[in-house]
Amino acid sequence: MSRPSSTVEVTPPSPARGPIRAVVFDLDGVIVDSSAVMREAFSIAYAEVVGDGPAPFDEYNRHMGRYFPDIMRLMGLPLEMEEPFVRESYRMAHLVPLFPGVRETLETLHSRGIRMGIATGKAGPRARSLLDQLGVLGLFGQVIGSDEVARPKPAPDIVLQALGNLDVPPHEAMMVGDAVIDLLSGRAAGATAVATTWHGGDIAALLAAGPDLVVQAPAELLAHCPAALVH
Repeated sequence: MSRPSSTVEVTPPSPARGPIRAVVFDLDGVIVDSSAVMREAFSIAYAEVVGDGPAPFDEYNRHMGRYFPDIMRLMGLPLEMEEPFVRESYRMAHLVPLFPGVRETLETLHSRGIRMGIATGKAGPRARSLLDQLGVLGLFGQVIGSDEVARPKPAPDIVLQALGNLDVPPHEAMMVGDAVIDLLSGRAAGATAVATTWHGGDIAALLAAGPDLVVQAPAELLAHCPAALVH
């Protein structure tokens, strides 16, 4: 799908919510461009466990943001695919880059005193390992995976846990994601739900979900996150 033009309307968060003191990000499709590696890892896992034939990665991609075992259940695929998928994801992790502009944006937010966390469909250890390899793990006060909460996204648990550990109330926080379940999770937690468009995914579905804010480049977040007040 082609990316939206610069005419996408940006709706600012409600003034009653501010000021923003924390930002919780999804990982894949927001911080890191992992689609190519995930496609290869999924294809290898499918061939090992299921057998011949094309791996249904496009269907997998539509469930992106959920915990891998939950996606397997939704797709009717064997849970045994998780082991080779995780193995190959670790093996190829060095091929996963940050999206352009992400590092600079994270560093600026950090310098402004904005507390940051990750709430991802990945397992926590794999997410932390990837961020550490990319040299940005230290910018995040919390990195939580779907295996570390009772109910993963779209439930609010993962966002609430991250914000609780960051000691910032939801009405002073954003949840930034590239999937509808990210918006649902953030909204259910009481945070400002922010949709990103630089991943090139299903933008129409994101806009239809009614995000509080739409950002087309990482640096656009900076306009909504001035220096945090010291509490």
